[in-house]
Amino acid sequence: MVHHLKDGVCVWLSDCVTLRSDFIKTSTGKETVNATFPVAIVMLRAIRDFFWKTGNKIGFKPAGGIRSAKDSLAWLSLIKEELGDEWLKPELFRIGASTLLADIERQIYHHVTGRYAAYHDLPMS
Repeated sequence: MVHHLKDGVCVWLSDCVTLRSDFIKTSTGKETVNATFPVAIVMLRAIRDFFWKTGNKIGFKPAGGIRSAKDSLAWLSLIKEELGDEWLKPELFRIGASTLLADIERQIYHHVTGRYAAYHDLPMS
C-alpha cells in the first residue's frame, strides 16, 4: 500500500505506521516538491509516537531534492533530534538521493587533493 503526503497534509500516515511499514518515505523523488522539513517532522513524530506506544521501530527515508553533502547533514541532524541516535543506522534511516553520490565523491576528492574535481574526473559526476 502506497501512501503519500500532499501539500504538507498527512494522508494515511497513521495507516502506514499502524500497518507496520518497514519504512515511510517522503516522496518518490519524482514530484516537483519532494522532501521538506515541515512534512518530515510530522512523519518523524508519528514514527516516534508509534515507537513510544508499541516499542516497534519504523524506518524513514527522505527522497528527492537532497543533492549535496550539506543537505544530507541537515537530514541527519533532524533524525538525531527527533528520533535519536538509534535511528542513525541503515536499517532505520536511508536517504533517497541519486545525485547526492556525485557531490560526496567531489567532497572526498577535494579533501584528498585540495581541489575540486572536474565532472569528467569522476565516473558518477
